Amino acid sequence: MERLVLEPIGIIHSEHHEPKQTPIQPVCAEGSPGRIEVFSRFAEGLDDVEGFSHLHLIYWLHRAAEIAPSVAGPSPLKVVPFLDDVPRGVFATRTPVRPNPLGLSLVRLVKRRDAELFVEDLDVLDGTPLLDIKPYVEGFDLRLGTRGGWTEQVSSETFRRRGGRHPDGR
Repeated sequence: MERLVLEPIGIIHSEHHEPKQTPIQPVCAEGSPGRIEVFSRFAEGLDDVEGFSHLHLIYWLHRAAEIAPSVAGPSPLKVVPFLDDVPRGVFATRTPVRPNPLGLSLVRLVKRRDAELFVEDLDVLDGTPLLDIKPYVEGFDLRLGTRGGWTEQVSSETFRRRGGRHPDGR
């Protein structure tokens, strides 16, 4: 197979500056504001995005290596996820330490101003390269009756404590 080449379409700006203090999922970053700067050559692609309440952001986890020791398991394909103390297969987790460090977040679109998107519930590090944006469409994306695998064993208290990853333990 030939090598893939990806080109960022923009930069994600957020209030999160340290990998170990960044919330692990958008639900843990409720209300966290951010700004998506889309490069001018891609700005036309934002037409009609204002009609959507939520967007999927796909991005490159450019600082994932900084947290590698905290999530590493016995092999590169086994990790100890943030919410657990047991090594798991990397593809059964959302750890940033993975063969291709791609991130996916569902954020709430607050407003668009030209080539900028203002969002909330952003769990992404400041300066992260943005690879793509896709609209969240309830009729396409919502699935009822799903299973959450090992995450269903994580208590809500553990999720709140570990998921927010605030330095003061909030």
